[in-house]
Amino acid sequence: MFDIEEELKKLPEKPGVYLMRDKDNTVIYVGKAVVLKNRVRQYFRKNNKTPRIEKMVSLIDHFEYIVVGNEDEALILECNLIKKYRPKFNVLLKDDKTYPYIKIDMKSDYPGVFMTRKILNDGAKYFGPYPNVTSAKEMISFIKEKFQIRQCKNFKSRDRACLNYHIKKCLAPCMKYVSKEDYRKQIDQIILLLDGKIDKIIKDLENEMQEYSKNLEFEKAAQVRDRILAIERVSEKQKVSNISENNIDVIGLFKNEVTVCIEIFFIRNSKMIGREHYFFDELKDMDESEIVSGFIKQYYMDKKDFPSKIMLRYDLEEKDVLENWLSNKGNRKVELKSPQRGEKLRFVEMAELNSKITLENKVKDKTDILIELRDVLDLDYVPFKIESFDISNISGNFIVAGMCVAQNGIIKRNLSRRFKIKTVYGQDDPRCMQEVVTRRLKHSIENPKGGFGILPDLILADGGITQIKAIKNAMNEVNVDIPVFGMVKNDKHQTRALIDENRNEYRISENLFNFITNLQDEVHKTAIEYHRKVRDREMTKSKLDYIEGIGEKKRTALLKKFGSVKKIKEASIDDIASVKGINKTLAEKIKKEL
Repeated sequence: MFDIEEELKKLPEKPGVYLMRDKDNTVIYVGKAVVLKNRVRQYFRKNNKTPRIEKMVSLIDHFEYIVVGNEDEALILECNLIKKYRPKFNVLLKDDKTYPYIKIDMKSDYPGVFMTRKILNDGAKYFGPYPNVTSAKEMISFIKEKFQIRQCKNFKSRDRACLNYHIKKCLAPCMKYVSKEDYRKQIDQIILLLDGKIDKIIKDLENEMQEYSKNLEFEKAAQVRDRILAIERVSEKQKVSNISENNIDVIGLFKNEVTVCIEIFFIRNSKMIGREHYFFDELKDMDESEIVSGFIKQYYMDKKDFPSKIMLRYDLEEKDVLENWLSNKGNRKVELKSPQRGEKLRFVEMAELNSKITLENKVKDKTDILIELRDVLDLDYVPFKIESFDISNISGNFIVAGMCVAQNGIIKRNLSRRFKIKTVYGQDDPRCMQEVVTRRLKHSIENPKGGFGILPDLILADGGITQIKAIKNAMNEVNVDIPVFGMVKNDKHQTRALIDENRNEYRISENLFNFITNLQDEVHKTAIEYHRKVRDREMTKSKLDYIEGIGEKKRTALLKKFGSVKKIKEASIDDIASVKGINKTLAEKIKKEL
């Protein structure tokens, strides 16, 4: 048995990483420490802890640690372990998307320009990252239209030029209508454009335009003029005024009572190329600098393109370590700056303002829906926590249930729960519903700080009167009273209205319809996926699974040797006993049972 107090005494006075685990051996938090002994012991001492840390400590069953050479190594290991285990008490990015880049395949005689999400060591030039696919595609479309480079991804010689040549969107290198040198000039200009060297490209194009004019090639001169105007327009659209830094990320943070929003601006070559925002729940009592540190570790963990500076409001405790880590990963010096005045502070404030507006808009949309639901159902309070239940089975077999939760108007997949029916045999959905809801309510009554949390403000049954009554019976068993409504379906099996136990129908707006449909889809998905898992597990069991003394290893060994249960049945006792782990007594038992 793990004795926390005894293990705390054994902690070394060295840098390292510690992993907090719960009773199921799940990693719930990963942290790093300059001195493991001091840092880990703090969690278990009586001091002023935030509610979040209090909850985490209450779940710790045991911990482990890894000693490293220095704080830099500890940071790298911490990032890798957070990525591996995704502990619920760490700051976690909710998406693992890779950003799009623009690629120019320089090794080709006639290079193409494409979008990619992977940076390879293949001699190509990569530009980005772009904040989303749309912005990358828009730039590629602009390039292909204005520079008339090849449109085809797989370049090869052709017998005749394609339509793009005839509509003046390609110079048809496939027909050798343009020399490699002239085509490469186009590519050089594109590289200047993507590098943000607008003045240089415009100067080159103006010289080219004048040369065409001198030679009386006025149509070509007009095409170059149009290209200059187009480049100036796209450059002006991207330009960020009064910013001298040309390669920075700007981080802004805003939080309310429930959610944290981080907004990040990308500025490359003095141009704003886009922004992204991320939401983090249940971090309201975490210090802002700690949230930003956690975000930086997660966000830049797998990045290929690094800014020279990251602007943010807060002086981070681990600033030096983070700068060293980022610089090593990016193969360039990366600085974390907290500006106090001037243009740089203005951009941090702009990022913070955007994060505030983004979060307020999100909260307002969700709160408006909940207020509307309260008014429609004539409730006494706004239902900030809503739960829905669904039963899934096939003709009374493999009966399971799913529960999903919407908190503050947002469906929380991590709060979904699955139940295997224990007391009902045969197809009786109302009794199954009563059993599940009773079990769920007891969890919160007996342990309100447990995994189910507090009781819901509203329960929505995926069914009509019989399901409502079943839930009411469950509440009577545990002596609680929570509003319950059923979801009435139309002929397309979509919720058209809500219904109470007296069969009163409550019409819902399109917004409420979408919200309830999402909830309904989520609870269906939870129940059906669990049903399939249980069904598949049961149906793939063989007769060997029901023989006492046969575990997974012995079953695998038997099937590996004989190929099927039928062939085991036909084998002699001596042949069965020749399998590793099977003695003669067990072989006789297997033969008899089969």
